[in-house]
Amino acid sequence: MEANEILILAMFGSFILLLFLGIPVAWVLGGVGVAFAFIGYFSDIYLDTWTGLDFTTLGLVVNRLFKIMDNWILVALPMFIFMGNMLDKSGVADRLMHAMQALFGRVHGGLAITVMAIGIILAASTGIIGASVVLLATMSLPAMMKQGYNLPLALGTIASAGTLGILLPPSIMLVIMADQLGLSVGDLFMGAMFPGLMLGAIYIVYLLIVGMVKSDSMPLPADAKGVDWAVIKDVAKAIVPTFMLILVVLGSIFAGIATPTEASGVGAFGAILLAMFYKRFSMAVLKEVLLDSYKTTAYIFAIFIGATCFALVLRELGGDEFIESAFEALPFGPYGVVAFILLVIFLLGFFLDWIEITLIVLPLLAPVVLSLDLNIGAYPGLDNPEMVWFVMLVAMALQTSFLTPPVGFALFYLKGVCPPEVKLTDIYKGVAPFILLQLAALVMLVFWPQLVLWLPSIAYG
Repeated sequence: MEANEILILAMFGSFILLLFLGIPVAWVLGGVGVAFAFIGYFSDIYLDTWTGLDFTTLGLVVNRLFKIMDNWILVALPMFIFMGNMLDKSGVADRLMHAMQALFGRVHGGLAITVMAIGIILAASTGIIGASVVLLATMSLPAMMKQGYNLPLALGTIASAGTLGILLPPSIMLVIMADQLGLSVGDLFMGAMFPGLMLGAIYIVYLLIVGMVKSDSMPLPADAKGVDWAVIKDVAKAIVPTFMLILVVLGSIFAGIATPTEASGVGAFGAILLAMFYKRFSMAVLKEVLLDSYKTTAYIFAIFIGATCFALVLRELGGDEFIESAFEALPFGPYGVVAFILLVIFLLGFFLDWIEITLIVLPLLAPVVLSLDLNIGAYPGLDNPEMVWFVMLVAMALQTSFLTPPVGFALFYLKGVCPPEVKLTDIYKGVAPFILLQLAALVMLVFWPQLVLWLPSIAYG
């Protein structure tokens, strides 16, 4: 084994070890990158090897960081984060919960379906998984427990509804993926629409079936009433303003009227108007939303800086070629390699947040996918249909890993706001059927790429 290959493996090993020691990931990424730049430099001098690393490698990091800060696409990140945080404060979710619960009140599992529908709407308006899971749990879990719902089923519904934000646009994860892989944000947003809505529809159908087969696990409320025009009017009042904001943001991107950056600004301003409309806006709320948005943005960009240093040193060591040759040597066909890559990403999702996977792992694996002979069909107008399709597969795999025990992130978000009597084993039992549904949806995307690529292709047809 050559010196560079040893250093590449040592870099990954050091990164994983330091993460398990509890050191913040941004410091780990940057620190490991700098350390191995020095190790490579001194091994050239004292060990008579050639790693290709010198002090100019670290100098290149500065140039890379200037390019990141000069990227207008990434301006959309703090704007979409602000939009989601402001919508959380506007009381939109509370109004939706009360209105839609009345709409589905006479249906077994109506409250669970309400939670899932609100999860879809929150996903299309906030895109922040932790916030969605916590908000849904705080609003709905006490009501579901009071109504006599099967506890694992209630917990699984909340966790799975909250994770839809990673997939449905305007997902901030898709914005970063587009930037890292040189793809169009609009293409990824359009490609994610059908998979995200399809997954939400599969969840709702499952809940309806459980409600019919095991009605005692999701009993009707004692005060359930029929649907009348007053209920429909309340639902319209709760849904239409939020739906119009989502339509303006995504519709302007899909129609080519606005760039994702411009649309994110419109969304942030629209969220402020909604908060004013619902009389939830104040200077204190604005200050809190700004601080929360600042913290989230700073966290993401700190990882950007660390990942830039780590990835640059890894590439200088020949990490791209090493990983590509390792995957090409696998005794599988093209789709077998894709399945193995998704398995690796799925496993990494247990220990790493989607940000680290997007910034470090995805750019390393993209050349492997491009080298495969994936005969997914012709889609005129799309510059890189294989990568758009692959990104959706990765997004679905990451969403599954968020729910999968023992260390799925959504499970711990949920446990943090549950009553003390709720055990982690209850959450594990509850998410199991939803994980199987997600895997089924992932398989559907593999066999029918048109579920991802049809919408963006007709937009250019």
